[in-house]
Amino acid sequence: MRIGIVNDLKAACEALRRVVDSLPDHEVVWTASDGVEAIAMAKRDRPDLILMDLLMPHMDGAQATRQIMTAAPCAILVVTATVSGNISLVYDAMGYGALDAVDTPMLGPGGEVSGAGALVEKIGTIAKLVGATADPRRARRAAASTSPPRLLVVGASTGGPKAISDLLFPLPHDWNAAVVIVQHVDVAFAPGLAKWLGDRTGRAVRVAEHGQQPLAGDVLLAGTNDHLVLTKARTLEYRQEPRDVFFRPSVDVFFESVADYWPQTGTAVLLTGMGRDGARGLMKLRTRGWHTIAQNEATSVVFSMPKAAIDAGAACEVLAIDRMSSVIAARMNA
Repeated sequence: MRIGIVNDLKAACEALRRVVDSLPDHEVVWTASDGVEAIAMAKRDRPDLILMDLLMPHMDGAQATRQIMTAAPCAILVVTATVSGNISLVYDAMGYGALDAVDTPMLGPGGEVSGAGALVEKIGTIAKLVGATADPRRARRAAASTSPPRLLVVGASTGGPKAISDLLFPLPHDWNAAVVIVQHVDVAFAPGLAKWLGDRTGRAVRVAEHGQQPLAGDVLLAGTNDHLVLTKARTLEYRQEPRDVFFRPSVDVFFESVADYWPQTGTAVLLTGMGRDGARGLMKLRTRGWHTIAQNEATSVVFSMPKAAIDAGAACEVLAIDRMSSVIAARMNA
């Protein structure tokens, strides 16, 4: 497994390097002395795992984790002098996508390393988790054709960006699920919205590409003025038809294609928005056994879209935005 080390103390870096060198099939591919340098190194050469310190000059490990998980996502293990003494930053880092945390081993005066057992154990666990590949999603991609992930689909319009952010932020980072979002937004603003969502949620939110297959861990955003659809081959495509649909990309068009072609049931959410787009598609998903959720009036900026779905009987549940994530996580992990 290819490992990057981020720590501003030379003794700590040396201790971590010796631990990694002692493990078969593991190597240190680069070291960085602060969060800013770590981001640049991860973009240039994304490793399988980063051992991330917390207290560093220029940028701390929590903020570095947030930016790396947006720009070059990979497994991150917090390795800090004392986990209990930095618990607030530890939770910040884990909220941004770090998998776990452990105390830094100590380098003795004779060059011996003490306290490395917990670190070795956690590296071993993460190696199994990511499959020890340069891109932690490659193992998922290889299995995707036979074992599709659970799917969460989200539709939104007016007031949607903040609602989507509030929905995504508390969801588990490491789960066997993909998220695909259709937000009414012009093609010119889609890349900026993906980046904004990534910055706010600590996730790698990407504009969906034509021909892309949703994989576990993906958060994909419809990114053109054409409609996003799921095909029989479980790939995402952009299509101009139907041309007479006013909202582009259409939530209804996407939800209906998912109901037709995704091989297992998942969860569908219709958030704040103007008009009726999404109600028909949500109903089709519900009739196919999906768990469907509509945002309640009190937390919607504009209640038209969720109300249309609720009035049509398309929603299994009507929830405030701050309650959705726990319900979704419980169902998707069941």
